[in-house]
Amino acid sequence: MRLLPLALLLLLAACQAPTAGSEGAAATAEAQRAFSVDELQRRTFNYFWETALPDNYQIPDRWPTERFSSIAATGFGLTAYLVGVERGYVTRTAAAARTRLTLEKLWSLPQGPDASGVAGYKGLFYHFLTNDEALRYKDVELSTIDTGLLMAGILSAQSYFDGNTPDERRIRELADSLYRRVEWDWSLNEQGRMSMGWRPDRGFIPADWNGYNEAMILLVLGLGSPTHPLPDDAWERWSEGYEWAEFKGYDHLNFSPLFGHQYSQMYIDFRGIQDAYMREHDSDYFENSRKGTLSNRAYAIDNPGKFVGYGPNQWGLTACDGPADLDTLVDGRPVKFYTYRARGASADHIIDDGTIAPTAAGGSVPFAPEECLAALEHMWTTQYDSLVGPYGFKDAFNLTYTFGEGNANGWYDTDYLGIDQGPILIQIENHRSELVWKLMKKNPYIRRGLERAGFTGGWLAQ
Repeated sequence: MRLLPLALLLLLAACQAPTAGSEGAAATAEAQRAFSVDELQRRTFNYFWETALPDNYQIPDRWPTERFSSIAATGFGLTAYLVGVERGYVTRTAAAARTRLTLEKLWSLPQGPDASGVAGYKGLFYHFLTNDEALRYKDVELSTIDTGLLMAGILSAQSYFDGNTPDERRIRELADSLYRRVEWDWSLNEQGRMSMGWRPDRGFIPADWNGYNEAMILLVLGLGSPTHPLPDDAWERWSEGYEWAEFKGYDHLNFSPLFGHQYSQMYIDFRGIQDAYMREHDSDYFENSRKGTLSNRAYAIDNPGKFVGYGPNQWGLTACDGPADLDTLVDGRPVKFYTYRARGASADHIIDDGTIAPTAAGGSVPFAPEECLAALEHMWTTQYDSLVGPYGFKDAFNLTYTFGEGNANGWYDTDYLGIDQGPILIQIENHRSELVWKLMKKNPYIRRGLERAGFTGGWLAQ
């Protein structure tokens, strides 16, 4: 029997008539408004546990808006269940059952070259799947990176569920089958780089994975495959597009939206391990992302766009929802606002319309814990009524956007996004216990991928 979503339970509770215990209820409500890492993690976990779609167990792209599920969000959900067990939110038995059902569904979904009626092809999956049957949603692409994030979540479950129960044995078997089925090498173009995606009627997307961004985990997974591996020079081809530059006083390998620093490091502990590029720069990718995070914060403190609310404890540019697609004037200055957009700031480029996403700070907690946790606490406590709900932080807000009905005090999103909830929960857990990092260090596919990419030192030498 599916549990009632926490959001519905809270609504039902709010509709109850006042009782003699109303003072105690008020005190409880006030306590819930106080920020704590435990409360943030618990609510964010509940997004994955409670909104998973009935019958197919995929994670919706967003909620409460209902559109489609996201394979990347499903990967994050599989990892979220492990955090839930370790934090006592659910039992190991319940999490194992949910994980097995999710993997069974993924394995059974039809694959093939057809334009409809399938969920994927060559072991890869389409970016979004329908809510009812978990099949390709409209014209979306077969996504290499989203498949990579799904497989990262699958391998985290494989490493975690190491017990001898029927569910845990089946999880390991399904995870192995799903990963080995992916034909990573099929997506290579003439330059020896992976295409970002494929469509049945148009073939491969011209854009490929070249240069520093969120796809490090994708390359590692492809290099680690025992069945359809990427060639030996895949990492070299990928890193040819790297550009080291200074931004806001931090010399580092730049990428503008913070999710590019976060996604791969949700699963791989890059502290102390180096590829050829980082050895040359006497750094590692973890340190690099610390500088990327702090430079993002420094940009907000400088606030060249003069947006409302930016400061040392309220910052964070990354891909997220936004208020509207609108060109207008704000205090006499031209400003272009966006809906969903990959916002960011680096030496590469700046895209900023005043929209802040809590996942930017939440997903970077391991890199700069003091600054990131201070930002999360500030946003939680100062804007609780508009920004926080049953599943933690809503996706984004923009205090400069005061146009239209209901936006007199700024625009606040009404949705939670699965791919933005995942970094908050998982990266806070990596900061607290290194749970996912430790799991993936045990996974032979991850280790092999890193070694084939040329990484040495640190925990790889142990």
